[in-house]
Amino acid sequence: MSGRQGNKLPSNLPQLQNLIKRDPTSYTEEFLQQYHHYQSHVEIFSFQPDKPSKELAELVMFLAQVAQCYPTHMATFPQQLKDLLSYHHTVLDADLRMTFCKALILLRNKNLITPTSLLELFFQLLRCHDKLLRKTLYTHIVTDIKNVNAKHKNNKVNTTLQNFMYTMLRDSNPTAAKISLDVMIELYRRNIWNDAKTVNVITTACFSKVTKVLVASLKFFLGRDEDEKQDSDSESEDDVPTARDLMVRYATNKKNTKRKKKLEKAMKVLKKQKKKSKPEVFNFSAIHLIHDPQDFAEKLLKQLESCKERFEVKMMLMDLISRLVGIHELFLFNFYPFIQRFLQPHQREVTKILLFAAQASHQLVPPEIIQSVLMTIANNFVTDKNSGEVMTVGINAIKEITARCPLAMTEDLLQDLVQYKTHKNKNVMMSARTLIHLFRSLNPEMLQKKFRGKPTEASLEARIHEYGELDAKDYIPGAEVLDVESQKEKGGTQEEDGWESVSLSEEEDNEDGEWIDVHHSSDEEQQEIAEKMKSMPVEERKAKAAAVSTSRLLTQEEFHKIRLAQLSKEINAAPGKSAKRKFIEIDDEEDEGRGELLSLRDIEHLHKKPKSDKETRLATAMAGKTDRKEFVRKKTRINPFASSSNKEKKKHKNFMMMRYSHNVRTKNKRSFREKQLALRDALLKKRKRLLK
Repeated sequence: MSGRQGNKLPSNLPQLQNLIKRDPTSYTEEFLQQYHHYQSHVEIFSFQPDKPSKELAELVMFLAQVAQCYPTHMATFPQQLKDLLSYHHTVLDADLRMTFCKALILLRNKNLITPTSLLELFFQLLRCHDKLLRKTLYTHIVTDIKNVNAKHKNNKVNTTLQNFMYTMLRDSNPTAAKISLDVMIELYRRNIWNDAKTVNVITTACFSKVTKVLVASLKFFLGRDEDEKQDSDSESEDDVPTARDLMVRYATNKKNTKRKKKLEKAMKVLKKQKKKSKPEVFNFSAIHLIHDPQDFAEKLLKQLESCKERFEVKMMLMDLISRLVGIHELFLFNFYPFIQRFLQPHQREVTKILLFAAQASHQLVPPEIIQSVLMTIANNFVTDKNSGEVMTVGINAIKEITARCPLAMTEDLLQDLVQYKTHKNKNVMMSARTLIHLFRSLNPEMLQKKFRGKPTEASLEARIHEYGELDAKDYIPGAEVLDVESQKEKGGTQEEDGWESVSLSEEEDNEDGEWIDVHHSSDEEQQEIAEKMKSMPVEERKAKAAAVSTSRLLTQEEFHKIRLAQLSKEINAAPGKSAKRKFIEIDDEEDEGRGELLSLRDIEHLHKKPKSDKETRLATAMAGKTDRKEFVRKKTRINPFASSSNKEKKKHKNFMMMRYSHNVRTKNKRSFREKQLALRDALLKKRKRLLK
């Protein structure tokens, strides 16, 4: 062909790369030519490593693309690149350094480099002052470790990298230490490195001199697993009706009390079904995986006492120490006097500090130590000189502390606090009532007789254990309501959730549109259990409960009956007393025990919404007036820059300047007829203005 140009393969690297990938053996000479060209550029580069080289960057990417085609020739190429980066990464040009790193990532993706040596090099490169490079390396490190552990845990690689991470957290460069910590936290949250060794390596970062590293490690331990989970359940399943379907079904039929009750029952069944459909995730909190929590908490307290960081960092340290003490039931007696210094109503974030005091309380702490905390809260918060909100917060904090350490409450303090049951402030009154309700279940003997309420079977059995006393039972409490011999399984299986009886399909609906009843705990079942328990002596109950507990494995239905019997004890009156309420309705979601961690709402809970101050009300009013500009009268002037007239100036004059003017003095002396004429003229003038 005329005008055809010669072969441009030596200078056209993308075309040569494409041809080599198709047929490597046919283009071996061209490849070797480029490889020798690359080696000569490397020799030149070694004399001046700080200068940029576009040709070297193109050759490196070309060789990385075709490295798998010539494994024998390219055996030393990855190591040579790593050596160049290791020796000259501080003085390298930013673009050339990024090219070398991308070439190594490409080689690692083709499995031509072992992950251990490459990741150690990348961790060293985190010291470079190149934000884009650090971001690229961080993404690759997390992704590569995730891929290494995709099929099964590679313990050999993980152990080597974790040991190297331990040294990186103590690196003198704060940026490298912070990114190394972020890598470990991200891998833990992705359930890749969720073992105890990773957690204990992160504990060393809590004593870092760098504030960013310290805060990141504290946030890791304070973050809850529940907050990190994202609800993956969707309501797009065809076999389960949604809440919207139930509401539409109720709205289209005749509304009466019977249908409303059926709607509520169906909503409860829907809620239970959603709760059971969620997969169980056994992801323990990182605080549970710490090897020596006692030593860790003592070191944190020592750091807190000499800490010169911001107040927010001190609050995070106090929060972590309180969680460690409460979850592991540690002995850290110096923490309580330290936290007492901040228990003042005017203290910043005092509700959180009260929460920390409650979290750090448990049954193994000597009552004398917690008593000093309770007295400090009572003297500083629960006094009539404070506002109702302050008193409410104080009583709520005392209630949460005594719920975890009942022996700390004294009779004198309790008698003083329950007197607020008749306080004029509703929040204080309701908080005092919740405290009374707590001690009715813990130890009614500490209350005055008029505050104990009607005695029930549960209140007669209530007793606060002595310090260090362990109440170990050899039977399941409440198992006496079951038969010693298990009943035979009935033929035919039915759905436990009751969806067959609450099906909303049009084919199964009756002509009148009524719903079929949902199975629930009936009053007759509760009454039968209560009568069965009354006619049995205490010793016989314990013997039967032990026999049932050791004879077989109990089912979920049997556990439900046991829980029903235990709840009935709180309702059934004691022998010789009249019952206050006969039956109780059980809700599975409300029957949840006191968790390991408290929420701030437990301390700040107000039964009555506080009245908004003037600034809040004004801000709310102004927020509703943002879109009212179209209704405001627009001032129209021929010349917008002209000065105002004398008539307009007269409106803004001080009254003391105008009180002796002729118009003001004669205004009150006008007759009724003059006022009529003035009003008529004003209305006519206004009408003319509107018609224009």
